[in-house]
Amino acid sequence: MTAHIPDPSELTPLSQSVMDEVLQKHAMYLRGQVGGARCVLKYRDLSGLDFQQYDLSQADFTGSLLIDVDMSNGIYIGASFFACDMRNADMHNGNFSRADFRGAYVAGANLSGANLSDVDLREGKIMKRGDRGVLEDRKRSAGAGAKAILSGAKMSDTNMAGAQATSADFSDSDMSGVIMTDANLSGASFEGANLADADLTGSDLSDTNMRQSIMTGTVMEGTEQHGMDDTAAITEEDMGSKLENLGKSLPELLEEHTLWVATAGRNGRQLDLSGYDLRDVLDLKKFPLTAIQCTNSNFLNQDLRGAELQSGIFDRSDFRDCDMAGADLRGASFKYAQMARVNLSGALMCPLEFKKEVGQSTLQRIDFSGANLRYAHLNGADLRDAILMGVDLTSALLDGCDLRRADLTGAILNGAKLENCRLDGAIIDFQAL
Repeated sequence: MTAHIPDPSELTPLSQSVMDEVLQKHAMYLRGQVGGARCVLKYRDLSGLDFQQYDLSQADFTGSLLIDVDMSNGIYIGASFFACDMRNADMHNGNFSRADFRGAYVAGANLSGANLSDVDLREGKIMKRGDRGVLEDRKRSAGAGAKAILSGAKMSDTNMAGAQATSADFSDSDMSGVIMTDANLSGASFEGANLADADLTGSDLSDTNMRQSIMTGTVMEGTEQHGMDDTAAITEEDMGSKLENLGKSLPELLEEHTLWVATAGRNGRQLDLSGYDLRDVLDLKKFPLTAIQCTNSNFLNQDLRGAELQSGIFDRSDFRDCDMAGADLRGASFKYAQMARVNLSGALMCPLEFKKEVGQSTLQRIDFSGANLRYAHLNGADLRDAILMGVDLTSALLDGCDLRRADLTGAILNGAKLENCRLDGAIIDFQAL
């Protein structure tokens, strides 16, 4: 608690070459070699650096910026990330057991498959003496307060057994298959999180916020649930009708639908899968899904890379955690769809052009009005002329997008990244960023 603690905007950046030297000396330190030195990089700007899968156990990064760093497959046992800004860091398959994440800001990071057993995710903040000698909170680069924030993080299959995570924010995170047994989660927020097949056995869930979370297959034996709010939480019963209730196999129905499309509706029959559970359909992306009706349907966690979804109606359907990279969504409707954490990188979402008479044509635009695209990845997507009115793009990644003439009236853009985008003619409120 000294006057010399800098604010995040004042942190000195570190080059990759200097970081490499620190990594080598820390490796020597762990081996007990002469000349080794423990990695202590407090209050430094390390954003964008590559930690090269090193063993950085016991390292100290207190108060540093670690935005967009590559920490994947590394070892960080007992390391300190106290009050660090780790937004969008790649931490997948890393070993962070017993690490100190108190007050850390880890929104949008990839922690899939990581080991977070016995981590400390309680509240924590840095105090310093101000100009008048009075103790005050050090400014935070993102977020407010002292909570550990992991909102929008990818944490599927993470081991968090025994974690201390009181009041932590896991809202909108993908925690499918996570192990959080015997953890202290009292007062934590899981609002909108995907907890499918998570194991919370023996954990303290008192006063937790589970509103609108996905809780299919979630194991909660022996948990303390006093004060837990699970309003509008989604269970297996809410997932929709099963395809076996259709009376015909999906290939048979798609054959009729393909004929209907080819003959402009004169023969065959349009496929209507509204209200159905499509999570477990194998190789769904290989089926021609052009112009299908799919309102209130469930695609949770589906692999739809490169899928053909042109002109489909998917209003109010659930696409959370789907991989739709490179998919063709031209002219489709996704009004009020749930698409948090969806991967739409490189997807084609410009209008479909329909010829009428000679020299005349109409454009059918994709419509995302009111959709939830929080923490979505849309890098390099073609969104020309897209209707994005009222869409929630909180912390979404839209780098390199083509947004010419797109309508973002009323869109929520808090924390969204729109670097190198084409915005000619777009309707957008830059003050919302």
